[in-house]
Amino acid sequence: MKKTGTGFRRIAGFRVSTGLRGIAGLRGAGALLAAAGLTLALSGCTKVDATSPSEARTQAAAGAPGRFGTVDCRKAKCIALTFDAGPSENSARLLDILKEKQVPATFFLLGARHIEKYPELVKRMAAEGHEVASHTWDHKILTKISEQEIREELKRPNDAIERLTGRKPTLMRPPQGRTNDTVQRVSKEMGMSEVLWSVTAKDYTTTDSALITKRVLDQVSRDGIILLHDIYQGTVPAVPGIIDALKQRGYVFVTVPQLIAPGKPVPGEVYRP
Repeated sequence: MKKTGTGFRRIAGFRVSTGLRGIAGLRGAGALLAAAGLTLALSGCTKVDATSPSEARTQAAAGAPGRFGTVDCRKAKCIALTFDAGPSENSARLLDILKEKQVPATFFLLGARHIEKYPELVKRMAAEGHEVASHTWDHKILTKISEQEIREELKRPNDAIERLTGRKPTLMRPPQGRTNDTVQRVSKEMGMSEVLWSVTAKDYTTTDSALITKRVLDQVSRDGIILLHDIYQGTVPAVPGIIDALKQRGYVFVTVPQLIAPGKPVPGEVYRP
């Protein structure tokens, strides 16, 4: 990874988890997950530029209004908690925890068998101030499908979320973090930014909530983006401890858009700490 002259970071290959291959078989893919549990560098992907939250804030026009809420991440020690591939039967409890702890999160929702199955939870996420974003419809690897299929994978969850919340998502997380020039171009045309992560608990490999907590706490740093999955049984029970420990360290929890304010997510951009 090296700096370029434009203030971006050149990434030859994102480091991504392979644990979400085939959402339909998530809970029964133990052998596959054991083999693929390591975070692997992507191979065969076009080199892309990723903008960090601090770079996005710096690049914002001087004096640009920022929608900070009560937090200005230019001054505060911010971190973003994000959840992929929900909603699920665990999401209601997660929302209860976030409400109790007064912590906003960013939810990258999956269409098939999730948004369709739990529409009231999608509405609740938006109503309680969380950022509702897309994780595609069928969790297809976007770099392996046609441009038309990419559009369909992005359009269907956008339409479903807009129907439920009244707001079309502007953020998406590509499955396995895999992206290339075509994905970026389609995302730009559709008004969407891509959001990757800096912290992963690999919660698809364990139901041990204490281990999930430790993995997160061992990796965090300012402006970090934490990747968790509320579809797994060990994850939601780990969330209170993660929140309490990070608050004790002086972290302030924000949504991804708050993390980059006064910058705003730019369609076609890839954001990663």
